[in-house]
Amino acid sequence: MNEQTGIPQRLIIVSNRLPVVFERQDGNLTFRSGSGGLVTALAPVLRDRGGMWIGWSGLSDREQEEVDHVLEDSSVASGYDLAAVPLTEEELELYYHGFANEIVWPLFHDLQSHCQFQPEYWHAYQRVNRKFAERVFEVTRSSDYIWVHDYHLMNVASELRGMGVQSPLGYFLHIPFPPPDIFIKLPWRFQVLRALLDYDLVGFQTMRDKRNFIQCVRMLLPDVSTKSMGGFHLVAHEHREVRVGVFPISIDYDDFERLARSREVSESAWYIHEDLPHQQIVLGIDRLDYTKGIPYRLEAFRNALRRFPELRESMTLVQVVVPSRTDIPKYHDLKVEIERLVSEINGEFTRSGWVPIHYIFRHLTRTELLAYYRTAEIALITPIKDGMNLVAKEYCACNIENNGVLIMSEFAGAAAQLQKHALMVNPYDVEGMAEGLRDAFQMNYDERGDRMRQLRSTVRRYDIYRWVESFLGAAISKNLSDYPVISEYIPDQDHDLSLSEGG
Repeated sequence: MNEQTGIPQRLIIVSNRLPVVFERQDGNLTFRSGSGGLVTALAPVLRDRGGMWIGWSGLSDREQEEVDHVLEDSSVASGYDLAAVPLTEEELELYYHGFANEIVWPLFHDLQSHCQFQPEYWHAYQRVNRKFAERVFEVTRSSDYIWVHDYHLMNVASELRGMGVQSPLGYFLHIPFPPPDIFIKLPWRFQVLRALLDYDLVGFQTMRDKRNFIQCVRMLLPDVSTKSMGGFHLVAHEHREVRVGVFPISIDYDDFERLARSREVSESAWYIHEDLPHQQIVLGIDRLDYTKGIPYRLEAFRNALRRFPELRESMTLVQVVVPSRTDIPKYHDLKVEIERLVSEINGEFTRSGWVPIHYIFRHLTRTELLAYYRTAEIALITPIKDGMNLVAKEYCACNIENNGVLIMSEFAGAAAQLQKHALMVNPYDVEGMAEGLRDAFQMNYDERGDRMRQLRSTVRRYDIYRWVESFLGAAISKNLSDYPVISEYIPDQDHDLSLSEGG
């Protein structure tokens, strides 16, 4: 144990993917560091403790020997160890594309009509989680703290307990957790709940997610008792006490702000405005996914142009869609629907010198992304369900002129923290979103500045490093009644507390 913090000396991160990306150059396998807030936040902690990251390499199991050889160099360069879990093509298809993305993803986003409850998916999910657990068992020590991430690996603790592992185990769910009336549709609901209770600490993004989980436990597991302590729930399960808390994930605020001020981003932002003079730019940035509410957003923009003529030739929507799973029919159909709506709206409203929607279907470079964040006067973040939505926080961090307006869905996890100073909308309410666009367009500079400064202050204070600190602090805290997780880390909690906690 670390004598100063009480946290075990080594931190073991377990996630579906490793934090490095493998590439072939001239036939040789090479790697580069992955991007994203999780890697940014956890890498320094792992380096400090001499930790390890365990995950799938992204390559075929046939390349595992080569991957392991390259990982030796990668571990030296990263400053912490990396261990790969080999997956066959069949395992990837059934566990990842099947159970994780055809069952858990839609169900946990309240879209059960998209689910494909195939028994072979569940069997593969169990096998792969066992494979991850076996890899963890091989390379960890009893003094390690093992932190497992996201919906792909809910069963890992259960498998490890079956192997006799007594190390402390933490789990964080990055996506929402559904209410009982939706969760009970999962054929393996009892197994999943009990598997989650084999962790010592279970973390969620919002109060609503934690409340849904506790309600499911109370409804489906009558032999399990729960009690509230401060911002946590304690669940008594098989002679152990499981801590259940809320830890809203965030971004590296300082890094985003620094890059937004860079010369490269500033020049790119200037060119964007030069191409769209006398316009207020509305920005939407989403991965191609049915949870993002993009068709509703486009309909709302059309409704706004029809009802509020003053917006025509004065407002341009830049909608960026990042390609994702286009080989799957429902994602391909979504892409076709988005492109049909963009074509219809542009056909109806385009005038000489003004095209209402600029549609981009590709990955943006980091410079391009930050330039759009910095340039856009309005961000339209309207998922029909999201665990957190870090785009909203990234937009605020990059809005260094304090002149932007954030329009946010009530059903994004970030709403719990940002609702007081964003314009909140129901993503299913096309007319309400249209009115939100009009209100943002008409908002005076002083109000914009006041709102954005408050938003930026919240994101700055509760950044990704504080998220790591809060989770690990809750993992080792002796007295949870004194642990400030709710008041300290969820400053604007009214949004999630509007429904009764139910005890």
